[in-house]
Amino acid sequence: MKHQPAVERHPEVVSGFLRVIGLRIHFDTDDGLVKAVDGVSFALERGRTLGIVGESGSGKSVTSLGIMGLTYSKRARISGEIWLDGEELLAAGPDRVRRLRGHKMAMIFQDPLTAMHPLYSIGQQIIEAYRVHHPDASKKDARSRAVEMLDRVGIPQPDKRVDDFPHQFSGGMRQRAMIAMALVNDPSLLIADEPTTALDVTVQAQILDLIRDLQQEFGSAVIIITHDLGVVAELADEILVMYAGKCVEKGPAKLIFTAPEHPYTWGLLGSMPRLDREIQDRLIPITGNPPSLIRLPAGCAFNPRCPYASRNGDRSFTEVPELTDAAGTAHLVACHLLPGERHRIFTEEIAPRL
Repeated sequence: MKHQPAVERHPEVVSGFLRVIGLRIHFDTDDGLVKAVDGVSFALERGRTLGIVGESGSGKSVTSLGIMGLTYSKRARISGEIWLDGEELLAAGPDRVRRLRGHKMAMIFQDPLTAMHPLYSIGQQIIEAYRVHHPDASKKDARSRAVEMLDRVGIPQPDKRVDDFPHQFSGGMRQRAMIAMALVNDPSLLIADEPTTALDVTVQAQILDLIRDLQQEFGSAVIIITHDLGVVAELADEILVMYAGKCVEKGPAKLIFTAPEHPYTWGLLGSMPRLDREIQDRLIPITGNPPSLIRLPAGCAFNPRCPYASRNGDRSFTEVPELTDAAGTAHLVACHLLPGERHRIFTEEIAPRL
């Protein structure tokens, strides 16, 4: 019998080129069970961009590695469903996912200097990525494809730089080469994990513009993973905010920036520098530290850091909030504060500071 997605539990992911339904990725460790991803669901169409944001340790990168099939290990417990163009990847097994990886879906890793092999030229690595999925291609054709992709991502003199090694490229150029490698097989899904980390702001803007332009050219579905809401401000169509392995808020990017619902999202926005107006106050950091994924707080995982946790009785300390759409706008939030109270707090206390 053909496996069908359990959409009755997650009506928001009933359609989409990519559908992630109730994804859980837990790891057995000597200290206990690490719940890195704990029930995340979302959908994404081709030509659209999803931004996944949150602090380090929130589960963003593990979610992406799970989609790519890079979390298979004896210590990993993976459950849920990952549907890519009608095919369920977890049931397909690692061999099938390996054939899809680099061809139908590809990933831009956070640090290209460590993701690329230092002893092989940039061209050799792009050629290998191409010939794995095009075994009948000649070396000459594969090299021409590598030069073409380097030229497409803005590498100057690509016919010469194709023979350079990763250490001979600047940080921004290495990231461009990584994008060329990811796109060499025209993937339908592109995941970019912190693609602008450690790059200066000018190069960051160039890389993000490049991803946007290439998405329009290839029509790919794109996931941008970052800790910085500013990175996805103009790039993402939708934003998913993660905290302690769970989605705490999800919705259209415009609503997340203009009418955020979750106190954690308020904190992320408050700690983001603004360049569009005069600086009047210092940035407002989120107090405390992210929780241990082995020993999460009871109730809402954000309650030790939330200044509003005591405003709803003891629910924040005893009951895990569910992701709900109170306003009927596809803007989902997992918070025990009543919608009217959230709106009042944001309007009167948060928005004037942003």
